Amino acid sequence: MNQISHTLEQDIYPVLAPRLVAIMCLLPKSIKNELTEIRLRINQPVILVFSNTDIMVTSDGQIASEAKQAYICSQEDLARTLHSISRNSLYAFEQELKLGYITIHGGHRVGLAGQVLVEGREIKAIKNISSLNIRIARQIKGCADKIMPYILATDRLVMSTLIIAPPRCGKTTILRDIVYQLSGGHALHNYHGIQVGVVDERSEIAACRNGIPTVDLGPRVDVLDCCPKADGILMLIRSMAPRVVVTDELGRSEDVLALKEALNAGIGVIASIHGGNEKEILHRPYIGELIQNKYFDRYVILGDRPQIGTIEDIIAVKTNELLYSRKKGVKICG
Repeated sequence: MNQISHTLEQDIYPVLAPRLVAIMCLLPKSIKNELTEIRLRINQPVILVFSNTDIMVTSDGQIASEAKQAYICSQEDLARTLHSISRNSLYAFEQELKLGYITIHGGHRVGLAGQVLVEGREIKAIKNISSLNIRIARQIKGCADKIMPYILATDRLVMSTLIIAPPRCGKTTILRDIVYQLSGGHALHNYHGIQVGVVDERSEIAACRNGIPTVDLGPRVDVLDCCPKADGILMLIRSMAPRVVVTDELGRSEDVLALKEALNAGIGVIASIHGGNEKEILHRPYIGELIQNKYFDRYVILGDRPQIGTIEDIIAVKTNELLYSRKKGVKICG
């Protein structure tokens, strides 16, 4: 059984409504192997999303050429799926719902849309949910191979690196493989492996279950699961003595303060952020300071063409040197 088949059977099918599971089981393997998202909208066709396209499917698992042929997601389909995802207790996921998603076993993120309840200017909850987007997480060992030569320094040190990409461009998958390679070592580059600390606020990098990672991150990794980034970075520094701290999706002022403390303590940081490139995030609140003052050593820019997770550019921050460019054919290790 390949990885995606195992992922679907172990993580995705258990949360889908029975009718949806039946349709998924009828799909050709070639379709399932490339699947990245399952989109459910009440009274609309079920949409299956791939790297650069999407399809509708019929009730017998065939590709529908038009909407009237497609299986329509009923209110019951969505409700049963939502109840399975939340284990019949949406209240238990109150904090996640404020952010618009729930992370399920396996590190898969489920986005939600519906009626938003607001008090003052603060989102309190989402109710009457009408749309779900199940984003399928994968572990792809080796997907960070091109990046590793540019972030491995001498004396088992790691270049602090910011991975920049729009949504759905593979940031978490790349981060996961960087952790695996830093932790396990890299024979090609004569790299022994170092102690890595992961702050996994959304349970996506390590996909922990009861605090134990369900993906292979290697032998030298300590994970703080469901922990706010700012608190987690400082906790790891004080308690686990990592050589590098890895986290995803920076954005808040406290994240930046904790990250600066780690860097000032001589600890490498590898993190990610939404954006097209470093110039796009330069003037963002809090994050812009990291860019302006060149806190990182490397920027890695990801895209989704020709496929998700494509490495577009790798930049040496201090010198503004383009070390790697897919389009320009530049490949200078160092």
